[in-house]
Amino acid sequence: MAIIDAKTRFDADSLTASVVGIAADVGKHDSGEHRHNKGQLLYAPQGCMSFSLENAICILPPTKAVWIPANTQHRAMMTNVVAYRSLYFDCTVYECPNDMVMIEVTPLLKALIEKMAMWAWDKPEQEMKNTTALFWEEFYAAKRHSFVLPLPSHRRFSSFCQKVMQAEFVPPPLYSLAQSVGASTKTVTRMFKAETGMSYQDWRQQWRLLKAIELLSRDMPVSEVSDWLAFSSDSAFIAFFKKQTGKPPMAYMRNKRILFKISRVVRQSGFLAYGGLVLSGRICCS
Repeated sequence: MAIIDAKTRFDADSLTASVVGIAADVGKHDSGEHRHNKGQLLYAPQGCMSFSLENAICILPPTKAVWIPANTQHRAMMTNVVAYRSLYFDCTVYECPNDMVMIEVTPLLKALIEKMAMWAWDKPEQEMKNTTALFWEEFYAAKRHSFVLPLPSHRRFSSFCQKVMQAEFVPPPLYSLAQSVGASTKTVTRMFKAETGMSYQDWRQQWRLLKAIELLSRDMPVSEVSDWLAFSSDSAFIAFFKKQTGKPPMAYMRNKRILFKISRVVRQSGFLAYGGLVLSGRICCS
């Protein structure tokens, strides 16, 4: 059984298979803080996931997948997510990354994830060998991305860090943060730089970019995203977004939707296709 719902009792570590896959349509979900003995690949072709890690937060936009190393404490929150897929690997069997990695999901890699997520949990190891080898070849060849934002660990910022993952959170201006932690703006800037590698102003801008991608992934109009993030105008938001990503918001998200549609057509056609060539046989749940 690989397709699960909210009532399914699932524990990847209780299963002996070296590769365990699950598929679910979850909509809105909060996993709570947890960890696995197995390494995990997480992917959803639509919607957006956000994560909290130890001293970091990140988002997982559509067409991206994230590798979470074994025994990494994390919390996943999903909004408007469909066709959620997750693969768990026994890292004593496979050469898995030791660090968190975010990758671009190509049509071939998506087809492999879809197939592996549907495997029976007692599928013979020998029958998984070739597909799993191709998966790792594509994984390590995939383009890397970084949508991770470090958090300060100093106790003065504990309240601030607790609020970061709240849906309504918006980073306050520097002077407001300084007042809330009882320090000068210079001290806050120095402490943020020492603990995150960037000034608070740079951190705030990076947060706005990640939040913009999350909101746009929910199909929120550009004007509403601009207002939500407190930009002075839509044009100011569009200029900011283009400077950060190289594309205006609608063009950036349109490219994501095109990649999703291509990969969906590939999956529905029943073939593993890459670069216009059929590389393997029909996709099936076997």
